[in-house]
Amino acid sequence: MKKMKTFRRIGVLSSGGDAPGMNAAIRAVTREALRRGVEVMGIMRGYSGLIQGDLRPFSVRDVSNSLNHGGTMLYSDRCPEFKTEEGMASAIATCEKFLIDGIVAIGGDGTFRGAQDLTHHGIPCIGIPATIDNDITSTEYTIGFDTAMNTTLELVDKLRDTCESHARCNVVEVMGRGAGDIALETAVASGATAVAIPELPFDADAAIQKIRASRALGKRTFIVIVSEGMGSDFAPALAKRIEAETGVETKFARFAHIVRGGIPTLRDRLLATRLGKRAVEELFLGNSNLVVCERSGKIVARDINFALTLDRLYKGKAKPEELALYNEAELAEMNEVGDKKRALFQELYDCVDRICL
Repeated sequence: MKKMKTFRRIGVLSSGGDAPGMNAAIRAVTREALRRGVEVMGIMRGYSGLIQGDLRPFSVRDVSNSLNHGGTMLYSDRCPEFKTEEGMASAIATCEKFLIDGIVAIGGDGTFRGAQDLTHHGIPCIGIPATIDNDITSTEYTIGFDTAMNTTLELVDKLRDTCESHARCNVVEVMGRGAGDIALETAVASGATAVAIPELPFDADAAIQKIRASRALGKRTFIVIVSEGMGSDFAPALAKRIEAETGVETKFARFAHIVRGGIPTLRDRLLATRLGKRAVEELFLGNSNLVVCERSGKIVARDINFALTLDRLYKGKAKPEELALYNEAELAEMNEVGDKKRALFQELYDCVDRICL
């Protein structure tokens, strides 16, 4: 049986864009570590706080009543300095000063690359995926995604009310960076007439014809969801074209960062708690350079290198020399994960096309 690793203290940080449910993950990490008799240091403002020594001890009570709050109690920051040798040296010095023997890093792919660098410099790290975009391919769900979708859905439903009153169309741009997850799933759930995401081709002519045909059948309300990954000019231009070619008054709405905030849903709180607990368990098993993920309802741990390569492969950015580091079985697994996600996207896209009028 593998001997459990001993720690003096561990640190926990959140980095990159905030996401509802981050506080639930911080809470789970803190309480699981304290339960094991290990002190926890909250690292403020992500890797910036680690470089600058901005840390404070976390007790059981410090994370009380945090489950229902969005954002992150540890705050967040972008930190280009962390990518430099000087920044890394300062971060390592902070770990030595505060007796930190391991870190749980909550965030997206940039956060994981930072955790990977720390691991290579002797500080064991475990990553927890938290981003509203759900654009980390190694996990089926990221912390914050479900809340962001529900917020988007609520806002679209409100727009639908006034669209119905005035027989209008609303073209709605939603967040997601280069990923169409939020746009696609909320399009299905809101009954949107059409959806435009970067992962699949969008036929504007077909969408306009669909609006014309539905209008002829007496439909008054039209919602078109657009992922921000389509570009900042895409949705406003589409709104103008729809009005010009259909005669339906069309408004443009950009929800932007309001989708990032709000009270975390049950699903995000549950996922964050499970991931936070598992992250600490992995540290105490002596493991590092891992990201904990949800796959088919189970929490699993994957090597960060594998997770980052899988993500780049799915997005078409992996280089041949990078893929050459993996064996045939590992590459097959990566392709299977990507194929599964693409198949789900196509299924949902077909739902919008065939079911939503």
